Amino acid sequence: MEKKIKNVFVQGAISPEFIANSIAKHQSKTTIGAHDIFLGQVRADIINDQEVAAIEYTAYEEMANLKFHEIREATFEKFDLSCMHIYHSLGRVNAGEICLFVFVSAPHRKEVFKAMHHIVDEIKSQVPIFGKELFKDDSYQWKVNT
Repeated sequence: MEKKIKNVFVQGAISPEFIANSIAKHQSKTTIGAHDIFLGQVRADIINDQEVAAIEYTAYEEMANLKFHEIREATFEKFDLSCMHIYHSLGRVNAGEICLFVFVSAPHRKEVFKAMHHIVDEIKSQVPIFGKELFKDDSYQWKVNT
């Protein structure tokens, strides 16, 4: 049976309450011994004497969700994980706010550490999400993932 492709996108910043609730839901899963969380936060970088105030995220949502699904499935094949959750912002996310939330769980800690590194690298290199860095003076430039 093929797994349903999930929509990973949320409008705007990912709130601390959303993250806390996601973590709390795992207390009943007693076969899990380790979690790892990655939070991507918008930085107030200074670029050519301009400070980044926010990033406006856009994506080819259907294509991006398919790529997230492929990364998810390949990661479950490669690592012994119990569960994985990925959420990414669309729209404006201000400096200091969370734009990417990845949460993985497994029976043992070494798997979650290795898996998280793999997942974040795959997201950054493969998923068609575009960030427009908005500067305080209302100018902008397109972000390049590194």
